[in-house]
Amino acid sequence: MKRNRLWALLAVAALGMTTAVAQRNETMLNFGWRFQAGNVENGAETGLNDKEWREVSVPHDFQIEQPWVAPEAGEKADNDDPAANIKSRLSSRGFKEMGMGWYRLHLTPADSLKGRRLLLDFGGIMYVGDVYVNGKHVGSTDYGYVGFQIDVTNELKCGQENVIAVCADTREPGNSRWYTGGGLFRDVKLVSTNRELYFERHPLQITTRDNRYVTISAEVASRGRDKRMPIALRILDPQGNSVYEGRVEMRRNTPTRIVEQQLVEVEIPDAQLWDTEHPNLYTLEATLYNEKGVAVDCTKERFGIRTIEITPEQGFLLNGKKVLLKGYANHHSLGALGAAAYPRAIEKRIKLMKQYGINHIRTSHNPYSREFIEMCDENGILVVDELYDKWTRQHTGGRVPFEALWQKDVPEWIKRDRNSPSVVMWSLGNELQQDPNQPYNDYGVTMYRLMRTLVNRYDSTRMVTVAMHPRYRNWQTDSLPCDLAMITDVQAYNYRYMYFPGDGKRFPWMKFYQSEASIAAMGQNYFEMDLQKVIGLAYWGAIDYLGESQGWPAKGWSQGVFDLELNPKPKAYYMKSFLNPDEPVVHIAVVEKKGDIMWNGVQTGNDGMSDHWNRAEGQTLSLVTYTNADEVELVLNGKSLGKQQNDVKNAKMRNQIRWNNVKYEPGKLVAIARTNGREVARHQIETTGEAVRLKAEADNAVWQADGLDLQHVQIVAVDKKGRRVQTAMSEVTFSVEGPADIVGVINGDINSNEMTVGNKRSLYNGTCTVMLRSKKGEKGEVLLTASAPGMKPVKIKLQTL
Repeated sequence: MKRNRLWALLAVAALGMTTAVAQRNETMLNFGWRFQAGNVENGAETGLNDKEWREVSVPHDFQIEQPWVAPEAGEKADNDDPAANIKSRLSSRGFKEMGMGWYRLHLTPADSLKGRRLLLDFGGIMYVGDVYVNGKHVGSTDYGYVGFQIDVTNELKCGQENVIAVCADTREPGNSRWYTGGGLFRDVKLVSTNRELYFERHPLQITTRDNRYVTISAEVASRGRDKRMPIALRILDPQGNSVYEGRVEMRRNTPTRIVEQQLVEVEIPDAQLWDTEHPNLYTLEATLYNEKGVAVDCTKERFGIRTIEITPEQGFLLNGKKVLLKGYANHHSLGALGAAAYPRAIEKRIKLMKQYGINHIRTSHNPYSREFIEMCDENGILVVDELYDKWTRQHTGGRVPFEALWQKDVPEWIKRDRNSPSVVMWSLGNELQQDPNQPYNDYGVTMYRLMRTLVNRYDSTRMVTVAMHPRYRNWQTDSLPCDLAMITDVQAYNYRYMYFPGDGKRFPWMKFYQSEASIAAMGQNYFEMDLQKVIGLAYWGAIDYLGESQGWPAKGWSQGVFDLELNPKPKAYYMKSFLNPDEPVVHIAVVEKKGDIMWNGVQTGNDGMSDHWNRAEGQTLSLVTYTNADEVELVLNGKSLGKQQNDVKNAKMRNQIRWNNVKYEPGKLVAIARTNGREVARHQIETTGEAVRLKAEADNAVWQADGLDLQHVQIVAVDKKGRRVQTAMSEVTFSVEGPADIVGVINGDINSNEMTVGNKRSLYNGTCTVMLRSKKGEKGEVLLTASAPGMKPVKIKLQTL
């Protein structure tokens, strides 16, 4: 908060006002929690002895720590068909038992907070949660993806020890179709403000137009006598230079205590625009004063100056230029970390996907953390921000009817994210047509109209949609779009891109977005769209995730182009070849198996592929070379196996060249890609020797000692020549010395029965990864050792800063 005080002082100096004794303060409460799994009798009571409870730090997912629960005998199929093996009650939830978890924090607020307004701020509690202070129930959430605040001014005793208790519960039957995780999976904060005059929650609304004008509105609570409320505003450009300073005044002219008011429109000539390649972010600082000229509160918000438009003729326009949304849709979990929303793990995924041509993410089917949205702002990712799955009690927490949720959830969700330039569309739900129990018995039409009206109350600058199967009952025979598709601002179709031409011809005002696209039909479902007219697409489950298993022993979805460890599968290079066409790509893939799996009426089976060259002598193989070049030549041990052209006129085969009946020989297999007769890229795979040692590769050169930052260290098995040995499968044991803890271990094997917590993990395709969490305030050297039978261990020295 030192920066906030500095901003306030700067504003005071400019306006000749008086500083306050204390303004807004936020204290992170992520550390020192005690945790106990299960239902604890009197878990909220102050006098409960919790000394034997395990100490944990937030974010924390208690379900990821639970053992896998295999299907019972009656739940398993008697054949080898994986699609027939999905009937376990826990298959959708990642084969983790649902349950409860209790958290307790012993907190002694400073005496200086006496007389202040005190709030507990939760980024979310999964899946439903209740909060107690000193044994008293003070608040709850019935849909844990949405954050909330609780006023505890009268409950917290400053200068004395208090007990904050939280019960998180995931037990409601059927309340999710995927792995949700459980617990305090996002940040917890203690916020203090002036008691009589302060900014409300998410108080600023910042809109831009014509790529130069910035309009600022604010929401202030005046619970004292103040009727005049001056506000000092300051805008900093992306380099930190002040480009605007001014003073405006809010007035309370009625008995109401909450005042919303447009403050000012500012012109910023030659603005540095926000776009996917130049994510320029400005910062607005606002300082609130009372009638005596004393600063009583301050807040800040980052924003981008940009314009967005969606038209039937051109799709999505950013700053007046056509931009195709090239993206993916996934659930919120983070592999070994479960649902725990670590900013560093989120950032790692965003940066990885951008390297492969992704510029868009759909937050299916719930709001992600605020940190996720901020990182999309920073990295130039276009976000379709989604609130719900289906609009039923079953799919939105299960504790209360859906009709009791949306009026509270919509304002919190919109106000939290509306200033982020990365958010370009709001999505209210998903595939409502698959569940007839929607409110008002009209497949969502009335409910959409109600929610859209409330959305526009807080933000009218973005279009509102619902991801849908666009036919009511039978997608093969229904000739017209469903009624919901006729009224949404954008026609968001899951998988059914083939309806775009016909529906667009009959209804030329429609604006099409392929809100889910199949990995199995990847490429075809991209090239067969009219890319000049559509908004874009989001590939479903591009990163493997826990939950929605298609059959034990798979712990989740395994059809992505990146595995659980975030290693690219060969098909990731296929995606890159057309999403990032300006970068020459060629990659060899060996076809291991093919599994055609139907899931919700969509083929999701994917070619099982690898990219290593350790095979059995004399084996005959089928290969694919993924490329965006004109042609590829395949060379085995110096001998050409021929050249093949890229069939760019065939949407189904474009950028993928098939090679059948390739006889294996140990050595080197090289793919040489050429365009206009000139080599533009090559990829080589070769036969490796036996794995003899481990190698460690860390990913975070500026590892912060803030107690939240992560270090991902990948362990690679290599042969005598230092080449990765993909056939190595030994178990790796980790040990750590210094100010860090292991919070996750993972490999890319979705079928593994190993836990994602602990200090051991087997190699899969020659790698595994350990995730280290720094200790708060403890800067120093961290020594990680990884060892495996029959191989030389590796030690790596790391530093927390």
